Amino acid sequence: MHHGSSVAELATSLREELKRYSPGQRLPASRELVSRYRVSPVTVSRALAVLAAEGLVVTRPGAGAFRAEPCSPRPVRGDLSWQEVTLTAAPAADQVPRTVDAQGVLATLAAPAPGVIEFNGGYLAPALRPDRALAAALARAGRRPGAWDRPPMDGLGELRAWFARTIDGGSGALAASDITITAGGQSGLSAALRALAPPGAAVLVESPTYPGMLAVARAAGLRPVPVPVDADGVRTELLSRAFAASGARVFVCQPLFQNPTGAVLGAARRREVLAVAREAGAFVVEDDFARRLAHEDAGPLPPTLAAEDADGHVIHVCSLTKVTSPSLRVGALAARGPVAERLRAIQIVDSFFVPRPLQEAALELVGSPAWQRHLRTVAGELRVRREAMTSAVLAGLPWLSAGRVPRGGYHLWLGLPPGADEAALSAAALRAGVAVAAGRPYFAAERPAPHIRLSFAPAAGVAEIAEGVHRLRLACEEVLEGSL
Repeated sequence: MHHGSSVAELATSLREELKRYSPGQRLPASRELVSRYRVSPVTVSRALAVLAAEGLVVTRPGAGAFRAEPCSPRPVRGDLSWQEVTLTAAPAADQVPRTVDAQGVLATLAAPAPGVIEFNGGYLAPALRPDRALAAALARAGRRPGAWDRPPMDGLGELRAWFARTIDGGSGALAASDITITAGGQSGLSAALRALAPPGAAVLVESPTYPGMLAVARAAGLRPVPVPVDADGVRTELLSRAFAASGARVFVCQPLFQNPTGAVLGAARRREVLAVAREAGAFVVEDDFARRLAHEDAGPLPPTLAAEDADGHVIHVCSLTKVTSPSLRVGALAARGPVAERLRAIQIVDSFFVPRPLQEAALELVGSPAWQRHLRTVAGELRVRREAMTSAVLAGLPWLSAGRVPRGGYHLWLGLPPGADEAALSAAALRAGVAVAAGRPYFAAERPAPHIRLSFAPAAGVAEIAEGVHRLRLACEEVLEGSL
């Protein structure tokens, strides 16, 4: 049983049991609860913590857990409707309204309900995470001298040097001093966009693109301007026109295994992107989220744009989170020139620094023999899962059209029949017991066609992928057959 679900089930059982207790009466000892419910001591402790947070029990160290006294009625809440007016007050004439909307991100962050197969997530399944290696790394990190002291504001020197080597491929194009450690890739994207563009400015984005980046841009009062992507990445002839028409000085792209299309920016277009940026006097924010998620059959990967950029146009963003754990929020911003100081300043103002124990644990992990073994395991498993999902989709979902099948990343981008209602399909899929991501949040403007995104990395294994596609077929039969 999944540990999280066992905690919830035990808490539900204990709520029922509490109805038989008087206020102040002691609950059975933890050891008795472990034996009765056949769960671990950690599960008992967490379930009691849930009930304590709900005000149902009181725990007393050394004495046990007791049913809490009845709570007094909560005070009546005041009238909060005034906030609607204040939060939506019209901006100045020369400003773009800020839109703080996390729905597109929450769709891929929120854990599904028990029993629902997760095809909409953006992280590795628990079985693919290096939990033991992470635990060992964190234990070793905690014993390092000064592990709980303040780190340097821009990050530990050793960790910055490691990121510099991995970003430039060991070419020496980047130095440790060019790196700022961030709390994951999302934090790096947020810092980059706010450092590079003033509120109200246009920022060029791929279409379709990662919803979390669109949310960051809009929250900063920026205006995302879409530039279409095809099988070889962003269309550079349209990129040049978009710079000229919009006045933008920033372009955000994912050159490797783009989210959601899986496109890899071709060699000729890589050169053209840098040339267009030089001509426009613009920055390119390179979101390199999937480099460590290359599949076993991916072949040699192209270097980062940052490694080929001689003039400081590229701001590189990457992290360790996707390939390890959602909670190892350690990433890097790479930049050269005056912009690097601005990026560091924003990082410091936002969060001061990334906690030193996390940085030390990241160093321990990437320096251990377990790191390369983990990368090889993930590369092999992602290939197996990709092939399983692709085969299942082709065999069982004739309504959907697969474009590029990527050899990196963790998802498939599937087209729906013209006029199909992707929101209705997503809702029907959830009723059938599988969570998928609708395509609309991936477009900065009007979408040209309906899509859904299916992730294979969060699934428990090949059998769950097959079952999830079967459930999705039921949803397609419900929603799509009548519209064809």
